[in-house]
Formats: sequence, structure tokens, C-alpha cells
Amino acid sequence: MHVGDRNLAAKRVGRRIGVLALCAVVAVAACTRTSERVYFNGVYFKTKAKSASDDRRSFVVRVPKVDRSLDGARAAGDYEGTRYCIENFGTSEIDWVRGPDGQGGTLAIDGNTLTLTGRCQLW
Repeated sequence: MHVGDRNLAAKRVGRRIGVLALCAVVAVAACTRTSERVYFNGVYFKTKAKSASDDRRSFVVRVPKVDRSLDGARAAGDYEGTRYCIENFGTSEIDWVRGPDGQGGTLAIDGNTLTLTGRCQLW
């Protein structure tokens, strides 16, 4: 075997090790996220809360795939709104404008997405 052949073989082995290490990191990261999921009525909802205006106390929560469980989607939206307020303002108190229990009228379901709106209450 020539020196050039050994270098080429070493590079291939190095690449394989790098690819395997990357796969291991991705697998571990994916497992961590899955283990942190919160299920409602046995269903995981990928919810998202964000500020509704320049005043970050007002927020909107979107819960997709409501058809999997309406009660679960409502609970997931309530949870995400509470989490938003705790993370941003240190409080779990919410004045719902359009809440998970139908506050503000009927539930706002557009297509297959539940939308909740509220405002974090400060002491």
C-alpha cells in the first residue's frame, strides 16, 4: 500500500466517524425533545404562543390538528398560554379574550386550528 492510499483510507474512515458522530448527536437531540413532550388526552399538540402586538402581555396561541381531540386541544392551548405568561412575566394569571373554556364567545376554530387569545396579568 502506498502512502497516498493510506491517506485516502484515513480520510474515508475520518468521514465515516464524523457522519456517525453527527447521527448520534441528532438521535440524542430528537429523543430529548420527545421525552419533554406534554400530552393532552393522549395526544401531543404542537402549540405555538407569540405576542399579539407591541405589548407582549397580549398573546395568541395556535393549536393545530384540533380534530384529534377538541378537549385535548383546549387543554394544550391553556397550557401554552400559561407557559407563555410564566416565561415572559413570571405569572400564570391570564385574562382570556378568547379562551379555552369558550370565554369571549365560541371557540375560534379556523380549518383545523384552534386560536386562543389572552393577556398576561401582572400583580
